[in-house]
Amino acid sequence: MGGGDGIERAGDQPAGGPAAASGGAPETVIIGAGPAGLTAAYELAKRGITSTVLEADDVVGGISRTVERDGWRFDIGGHRFFTKVRVVDDLWFEILGRDEFLRRPRMSRILYRGKLYDYPIAPLNALRNLGFVEAVRCVLSYVWVRIKPPRDQTTFEGFTASRFGWRLYRTFFKTYTEKVWGVPATEIQADWGAQRIKNLSLFRAVWEALKPKGLKARQGREKQVTSLIEEFNYPKYGPGMMWERATELVTARGTKVLLGTGVTTVHHDGGRAVAVTAEHAGVPTRYPCTHVISSMPLGQLVEAMVPPPPPEVLAAARALTYRDFMTVALVVPEDAGFPDNWVYIHDPDVAVGRVQNFGSWSPFMVKEGRTCLGLEFFVDEGDDMWTKSDEALVEQGKRELEALGLVDASRVEAGYVVRIPKAYPMYDDTYKANVQVMREWLEANVPNVFPVGRNGMHRYNNQDHSMYTAMLSVENILGATHDVWAVNVEAEYHEERHEDSEGTEPIG
Repeated sequence: MGGGDGIERAGDQPAGGPAAASGGAPETVIIGAGPAGLTAAYELAKRGITSTVLEADDVVGGISRTVERDGWRFDIGGHRFFTKVRVVDDLWFEILGRDEFLRRPRMSRILYRGKLYDYPIAPLNALRNLGFVEAVRCVLSYVWVRIKPPRDQTTFEGFTASRFGWRLYRTFFKTYTEKVWGVPATEIQADWGAQRIKNLSLFRAVWEALKPKGLKARQGREKQVTSLIEEFNYPKYGPGMMWERATELVTARGTKVLLGTGVTTVHHDGGRAVAVTAEHAGVPTRYPCTHVISSMPLGQLVEAMVPPPPPEVLAAARALTYRDFMTVALVVPEDAGFPDNWVYIHDPDVAVGRVQNFGSWSPFMVKEGRTCLGLEFFVDEGDDMWTKSDEALVEQGKRELEALGLVDASRVEAGYVVRIPKAYPMYDDTYKANVQVMREWLEANVPNVFPVGRNGMHRYNNQDHSMYTAMLSVENILGATHDVWAVNVEAEYHEERHEDSEGTEPIG
């Protein structure tokens, strides 16, 4: 695919002579029109620099899209707009405008054996629901791990058990995590827990609940107290609004956003990427560039390099794996819903992992008198669940809702299915080493290629972190030296906010 006959050529810039090298403006190709890619395009456009965005799908937003079917709107995974990164918070309002956001109460719980438990885990609520005998066992289990910690805390199981004890871990973490990843929790690395749980523990949560009000007030005055967010912002018609609006803004400033255009090749020469080839409707086009910002899966980016990397780098790229995702959305009467944004399902007897109530996210997502429940299934592309017909999946969803005691199957009025491949980068025991191999090769051989976002960095970034990696990468293109890989490594729980925080991430 290296520029032979039959390849259309976009732009006049010669492949071997990037504009930046002669003092001109950067000529940036952005791979992917999700939050990271469109943020990069927007940040460049604000500086008067156009770019070309190549998106393989026919819609923008990536996993942060809003899917619409028959007037119903579905959020893929649920996207609460809160962040500790102040510049990202400002950017959301800058792109969409404050009037397009709703202020929504944050509520999510765990359904376990017919009872609802607060999430994140509130130990007093959990111990009370479990009953006196089981509560005592859980406390003793926690005491035991303080005396004899799990031997291997590099896995999700050891990491989480060390913070909550074995009994609470098995009750509130093990089943759901194994649904998400499809493998035993001993095969998932602690990084997953570190990004979800951070420094929460049973002791800390109980202490925060029980410590004297005077101490809380004093710490509050000293601005040392952290608190879980209780409200968040949300676009009226779902997160896709943000990225549809961003697309309008960047195209109005001259940036090209090309949908249905999948990247096949990243050409490099002389220690730099010089062009990207992508196909639209089977026709390849070559896009010369001075820089590449990539949110395509990291392994696929490396495999697309021409000339190809050494065999050991390609082996690392092919070793990365992903978990795929499906939403089965079921329309029910409004009174069949629940106040939560979502409910985690820890029952091992059903396949569903989480149930969204889209009406609790925004009344604009649903229709009057009705709501829509989104049943989330974590799958592998091509497996039995992925290949089931939509009709069979809707029927399964109805059965599981009834089995859980949430909604009688007869009350479901309609159903829809949305499949999302590569939703979650897999945190197996080799991913970190494989990512490091690819990072080192990219930095040494194509330093003008900037991986960003969740799949682009093979890291479970939230939307705000994905955006921030793109913002820093744009600054790096323009001369800064930020360590983009330092984003989303802070030690706090991701739903906590320091009262004195300026909302910045650590950067090098």
